Amino acid sequence: MSTPQPSEIVLHQGSRILEIAFSDGRAFRLPCEFLRVHSPSAEVRGHGPGQEVLQAGKREVGITAIEPVGGYAVRLVFSDGHDTGLYSWEYLHHLGVNQDRLWAEYLERLARSGASREPPAHPQAERPGSEHPESERVVRRSGPSASWKKL
Repeated sequence: MSTPQPSEIVLHQGSRILEIAFSDGRAFRLPCEFLRVHSPSAEVRGHGPGQEVLQAGKREVGITAIEPVGGYAVRLVFSDGHDTGLYSWEYLHHLGVNQDRLWAEYLERLARSGASREPPAHPQAERPGSEHPESERVVRRSGPSASWKKL
């Protein structure tokens, strides 16, 4: 069975939600925080079983950019500077299908460690030009001439 391909990706900056519709008819609304704490990067996953690094304090994180990687993935750039994870179509679909279970497991790990979803107490100054429109639509069309464009 082949991996479903995304037919549309929409980033909602205000609500910090990434909407992804797939070719199998499924659509998911994935919070930026969820995507950040489940980054496929070595920084988060480690280099092997048992080396995972619990990501705390990410409640307010957003996505500042979505960069296509070939025809198989996107690189998400997060507002906390994290940008090393490549989110393959297969992995994004997996996150969507398993979102409830993965989120519950994450919250359980946070609770066991005494960590919090809340960001550190020191306020960050808003940088000029960091305002974002409510939504940014990034479309990937399926098929042999698949392409990306921002609307």
